[in-house]
Amino acid sequence: MATDSWLQRIQNAKKTAIIQDGKRKVHFHMEDGKEMVEEYNMDTNVLVRRAWREKGKLGQDVGWAVEVGDPEPKQNNLETYGIEESSSTPFITRRITKTSLEWRIRNLPYPKDVYSVTAEDDNTITIRTSNKKYFKKIKVPDLERIGVKLEQDRITFTHQYNTLIITYKKPSALLDLEKKILNEILPLKATREGEVQCPTS
Repeated sequence: MATDSWLQRIQNAKKTAIIQDGKRKVHFHMEDGKEMVEEYNMDTNVLVRRAWREKGKLGQDVGWAVEVGDPEPKQNNLETYGIEESSSTPFITRRITKTSLEWRIRNLPYPKDVYSVTAEDDNTITIRTSNKKYFKKIKVPDLERIGVKLEQDRITFTHQYNTLIITYKKPSALLDLEKKILNEILPLKATREGEVQCPTS
């Protein structure tokens, strides 16, 4: 099953941990050369951020792609390109709770009854509006990695303060995997910010 291959990647990765800003930050160097950083709340052990180091076509470092948590601060494109993204453009942030995966799409002013949120055969969550003003397909990497199909009855959504909040109840396969990953990272010796870090395997 695909769960095992993702767990093996985590187990085989070189991992280092630090405690910083009240969070446990774990840096994974995967065997295939990819790098991932995860940050966990120290009190709840819930993942609050996951980011991947991005490489350009020529192998150069092009920064971090945030998968979970708030996106990196936007560069000012106005100075660079003479254009600036409108501050009213809808944008998505991802959160994870103990029991759910959550997406918040901000800058969507339409009332709740305009939206439909569906689990599609291509394993995306698709958001449509009856007024044809917004359409978005959202991938769910957490489920893709373990080969689990989306189920419509796990999806709920609400709308408030111009934000559409979509919640997906975690299936047991994902909950089990998260427990196993915590068992891998919690025993890591974590240095506190400012201490000298010794390399660990």
